[in-house]
Amino acid sequence: MELPKLEHLRRCRCDSAASVPQFCNSPTMIVMVGLPARGKTYISKKLTRYLNWIGVPTKSFNVGQYRREAVKIYKNFEFFNPNNEEAMKIRKACAAAALKDVAAYFLKEQGQVAVFDATNTTRERRAVILSYAKEKGYKVFFVESICEVPEIIEENIKQVKFGSPDYVDRDIVEAMEDFSQRIDCYRASYMPIDDEKDRKLSYIKIFDVGSRYLVNRVQDHIQSRIVYYLMNIHVTPRSIYLSRHGESELNLSGRIGGDSGLSPRGQKYANALATFIRGQNIRELKVWTSHMKRTIQTAEALGVQYEQWKALNEIDAGVCEELTYEEIQENLPEEFALRDQDKYRYRYPKGESYEDLVHRLEPVIMELERQENVLVICHQAVFRCLLAYFLDKPADELPYLRCPLHTVLKLTPIAYGCKVESFFLNIEAVNTHRERPVNVDINRNPEEALQTVPDHI
Repeated sequence: MELPKLEHLRRCRCDSAASVPQFCNSPTMIVMVGLPARGKTYISKKLTRYLNWIGVPTKSFNVGQYRREAVKIYKNFEFFNPNNEEAMKIRKACAAAALKDVAAYFLKEQGQVAVFDATNTTRERRAVILSYAKEKGYKVFFVESICEVPEIIEENIKQVKFGSPDYVDRDIVEAMEDFSQRIDCYRASYMPIDDEKDRKLSYIKIFDVGSRYLVNRVQDHIQSRIVYYLMNIHVTPRSIYLSRHGESELNLSGRIGGDSGLSPRGQKYANALATFIRGQNIRELKVWTSHMKRTIQTAEALGVQYEQWKALNEIDAGVCEELTYEEIQENLPEEFALRDQDKYRYRYPKGESYEDLVHRLEPVIMELERQENVLVICHQAVFRCLLAYFLDKPADELPYLRCPLHTVLKLTPIAYGCKVESFFLNIEAVNTHRERPVNVDINRNPEEALQTVPDHI
């Protein structure tokens, strides 16, 4: 007997749900591939940071960390010998535990992307991952890092040695020798992703830290963004300097937004910034500003060419432009409270939210990743968004990062993070930082609402 159409559809859904978890948007596993010291963890951490910054919940799962927890004391490279059966059992168990945690992350924490950070150098290991992903209903995108440039590999080995718990208190020569032998153990069984045999897989191959790329079967928007990002990053040593404009006339009166020029102290800062930058002896420095007067006037003092970015303009406060916090509380108390409740996602009427600003700044981040030494002269909200990207700060912390006037931050990317140096240029300025008040209820009184407003004229 033929089933009614509706009942037939219902049964199909039940049958499907019994075997594969149902996701509105299938989560993605990014699976790293490559020999040790090829920058896989570096790529994993950067990619995780970027995706979280643009609002895609992402977590990295480093299988090496699982192995360190299972085997407390690392002896030597023999643990990675493919003929070491006991060690092989431990390594497989660690990979299985990491996969299980990936599943828990997707199901219980509503994650969208998991970066599976391991060597995954054999076809057998990759087949296990693909089978697991198919069973769970995940998409898989492989990122293979291939490098045979001796100088790059040697530098990567040094970085790994300095950052790895495996080599704490070990002589550097001894550690590098052991790690080189560990690489040889993996090389013996390494089978790169094959352009013919694996043509149905989705992947990007990165050759010699970005000298060449090979991309195959990109499945969706997320994978497109991953590819675009990976094709923009580089490992050339450089520094990024972040500075707000000099103090503005509207800063003095505690008014937000607007397009006023510099105050006398702001102009002094512009001159001090020029002296500071000259003293840094920066090779081929590029200078970026917004389209707003106060950043342009700050850059003019440098006496060099600068590039104006509309994307670097301050957050648009909409109907609140050029108002003080006191005026917003008096005229729009509900809006003032709503912003305090969720400052990252709150959008000013006819204006922007911090979340909007992050998306506006994505092209700036891409270009910063491509460039070498850059000075960015920007605004408080923009500064916070850029700083949150480089320091891997979550969305709820981003709007409260301290970015004082007349201070330069020097950011130098290092192996797995970013070194931060702060320079106050000894020119006084008003404080524009407002902490989140304790009471964020819509019915709070004005005193509670204005509790953390900084002093101004």
